[in-house]
Amino acid sequence: MKTVVRWSEPPSPCDYSALHSCRREYLYVSALDSDEYMAYLLAGWRRFGHMLFRNRCSGRDACRSLRVDVARFCPDRSQRRARKANEGLIRLCIGTPAVTDEKVALFDRFHAERSATRGWASHDVDDPDEYAKTFVSNPFPTQEWRYTLDGALVGAGYVDQLSGGLSAIYFAHDPTFRNRSLGTWNVLALLDRAKALKLPYVYLGYAAEHSRSLEYKLRFRPNELLDPDGSWQSNDP
Repeated sequence: MKTVVRWSEPPSPCDYSALHSCRREYLYVSALDSDEYMAYLLAGWRRFGHMLFRNRCSGRDACRSLRVDVARFCPDRSQRRARKANEGLIRLCIGTPAVTDEKVALFDRFHAERSATRGWASHDVDDPDEYAKTFVSNPFPTQEWRYTLDGALVGAGYVDQLSGGLSAIYFAHDPTFRNRSLGTWNVLALLDRAKALKLPYVYLGYAAEHSRSLEYKLRFRPNELLDPDGSWQSNDP
């Protein structure tokens, strides 16, 4: 690994919960292999492209890294409904990341809907250069997961296949098809893929009970959360 620069922001209100403050750490790397990143992932780091970041949030119920136990996963009723609604209809193609107008437009529609309904800050996802920097330019090979329905793109995500599991970088879907629960379907597809590859975990990034955007991840059980002391703890009820 070659580190270019490392810095952190001062504490500020958490993006996901007004109940907590958050200090975010950053690490920009020019080179990084998948095994090195696996070690960072286990310590609570995430990444977009060559930029790694880690949230240091106050309180045990603040946003924390979550991973799902693949072998023991048991879908709940709503997850079974999502499988029934999409299996055999939504087609998944796993390939190499690339910028296209279709994908940029999809991400733009997704963020516009989230900004209107959940108060998300605006992002420059409609800029092809920013899209490439965030999702296409990676320090090691990354997978692009494209979901289509009757030939039309309805979802796209980016995934790292690592020695310790699959790590979901980001996923966006067409809000027109919100009734299909495509976010849930994407996680189910990740779990299916990890099981086929005999990988132990699927890493879903940060989860938090008080965030509408993050709390759905907690429903994929059994799961484990990363404690502030650096240990992974079972989140079983």
